[in-house]
Amino acid sequence: MRDLGAGFTYLLQGQRWVARHGKQYGFGLLPGLITLVLYVAALVALALRGEDAVTWATPFADTWSSPWQGLFRGFLTAVLFALALLLAVLTFTAVTLLIGQPFYENLSEKVDADVSPDGTAPESGLPLWHELWISARDSLRIVGRALLWGVLLFALGFVPLVGQTVVPVIGFFVTGFFLTEELTAVALQRRGVELRARLTLLRSRKTLVWGFGTPLGLAFLVPFVAVFLMPGAVAGATLLARELLGEETDEDGADAAEEPEGEAVTQRPWH
Repeated sequence: MRDLGAGFTYLLQGQRWVARHGKQYGFGLLPGLITLVLYVAALVALALRGEDAVTWATPFADTWSSPWQGLFRGFLTAVLFALALLLAVLTFTAVTLLIGQPFYENLSEKVDADVSPDGTAPESGLPLWHELWISARDSLRIVGRALLWGVLLFALGFVPLVGQTVVPVIGFFVTGFFLTEELTAVALQRRGVELRARLTLLRSRKTLVWGFGTPLGLAFLVPFVAVFLMPGAVAGATLLARELLGEETDEDGADAAEEPEGEAVTQRPWH
C-alpha cells in the first residue's frame, strides 16, 4: 500500500514540475494536440462509415428477416466502435510519445538534471532516427501485448456478474501498467534499458506502477484530459524511473522554482 501511494505521489510531482516550468509544458502539449486531432478524425469517420463497413463484411445477413438483420449488424457496429475506443485509449500514449519524441526527450532530460544531486542527466548518445526506431519498435510490441489483454478482457466482459464488476477493475490496472511502461520508456531508453528489462523492472514494483498509471489511465478516459496531463506524466514517469533504478534524487529539485530562460542543462553519457 505504501508503494501505491508513492506511485501517485510521483504522478503529482510530475504535474507540479511542469506547472513550474511553463515553457516545457507548452512544448509538451503540441504532440498530444496533434494526436488528439488525428484520433478524433478517425473515430468520427468510423462513426459515419462503421455501419457501411459492417454491412460490407456481413453479406450473409442480407437475406435475414427484420428485426434480426438490424439487431445483428447494429450489435457488430457497436462492438466495432467500442474496440476502436479501446484501441484509441491503449495507443494514444504510444502514438503521442512517438510524435513528440524530441519534445519529451528534452523534457525528461531537464527533469533528470533538475533532481539529480550533481545536476546532470544521462543521455543515450544515439542519433534521433535511431531513438525513433527503437521507440516505434518497442511501442508496437507493447501495443500488441495490450491488445491481447484488451481482447481477453472484452470477451470476459460478457461473463455474468464478473464481467460487470471484476473485469473492469482488472482492465484499469492493466491499462495503468502499460501506460506507465510507455511513459517511463522515455527515461529508461536513454539509460540503455531494453524493453524486456523494463518490463521486468516494472513487474518487480507492481503496486508502485499501479499507483502511478491507474489513476492516470482513469483520467485519460475524460476527453482532452490526456493532452493536458501528458507533459506532467512524462515528468512524473522520469522521477518514477529514477526510483525504480534506485538513483539518488535531490528532493528539493523536484519542487524548485522554474529555471531562468536560456539556462543550459549539463549532461553526461550514461555508463
